[in-house]
This record gives sequence, C-alpha cells and structure tokens, in this order.
Amino acid sequence: MRSDIESRLARRLAALREERGLSLDELAAASGISRATLSRLEREETSPTAALLGKLCAVFGLPMSRLVAEAEAQPGELLRTADQPLWQDPDTGFRRRMVSPPARGYAVELVEGWLPAGARIDYEQAPVAGMEQHLWLLEGALDYTLDGATHQLQAGDCLRFHLFGATRFFCPGPTPARYLIAICPP
Repeated sequence: MRSDIESRLARRLAALREERGLSLDELAAASGISRATLSRLEREETSPTAALLGKLCAVFGLPMSRLVAEAEAQPGELLRTADQPLWQDPDTGFRRRMVSPPARGYAVELVEGWLPAGARIDYEQAPVAGMEQHLWLLEGALDYTLDGATHQLQAGDCLRFHLFGATRFFCPGPTPARYLIAICPP
C-alpha cells in the first residue's frame, strides 16, 4: 500500500512534466529513465528510488528536498516531528525526512537522512548547479564523493560545498549513517 507522500509525489511528478510541456517520451530522453517506468510512477504503480528522483530533479531543475516539499499538502511555519514528511527508497532502504517546513520566501531547507550500512546511492548530476549544501554527520560513518574526491566523514564532521556534478553517498558501516543536510539553492 502506498503512503500519502508517495501518492502526492507521483501526482507532483506528473504535474511538473505537464507544466513543462513534456511528453513521457521527451522526459524519458532527458532523464535516461524508461518511458514505462515514468508511466508507472505517474500512475502510482511503483515507488521512486532516490537515484530516479535525482535524475528527475535534474531535468526539472529543483532540489529533491523541494520536490518532496511540493508534494506536501499544507506547508506551515511549525512542522512537528510526527508531521515531517518521511520517504524511504525501496531499493536501498535510505530514509529521508524533511525537517524544516517548506515555505515560500525561505531558501534554506533542512533534511535528515539515514543510510543503512553497506548502502550506496549515486546521483549522476546536481539537480540545481551551484546549490550550497552543508552535510553534518550525526551518527555512524559516511563516504561522500563529490567532484571525484571521497570525503570520509565520522560523527560530528561537517562538509560544506557547492554542488555541481555527480555525487555518491556510501555507508561503510558497521552501523547506519545518520546526517543532516542544509540545502540552499543558488
């Protein structure tokens, strides 16, 4: 059974494609995702993975946190823990929680992530070139590859950067990695 956030996310992806006047074939060509997969996503027959959402965000030119925020029904100034949207990647077990409430007029967003030991997520390109991010590792260990350089983060470490190219998140274990990302679009 699909969660409410997954259903809203599927509808938001379909709306973004339509707003940009793209056919499924055009979006498939631009994203590298098959037309069949895109169609199943929009019909809510499958759950998107983090890698797939990353590709779509790159085509639409928006950070994944904004896509998830736009899928939320009613943003507000205060977002209680129980109301923070939580999404899980069905392939890797990666979980993502929108910590800060999405709101117009605010640039910075906070996202909490959990990556299971041994899990890896590759993003082929930045969803928005030049986006500023601060990645603060709260628990565990995380190998974060940025511009071909791997940064081995331990609990408490913070990496600040502008995102332009491909990235990789890898949790070497033995415990999951839990982190907070502050995202500020350019």
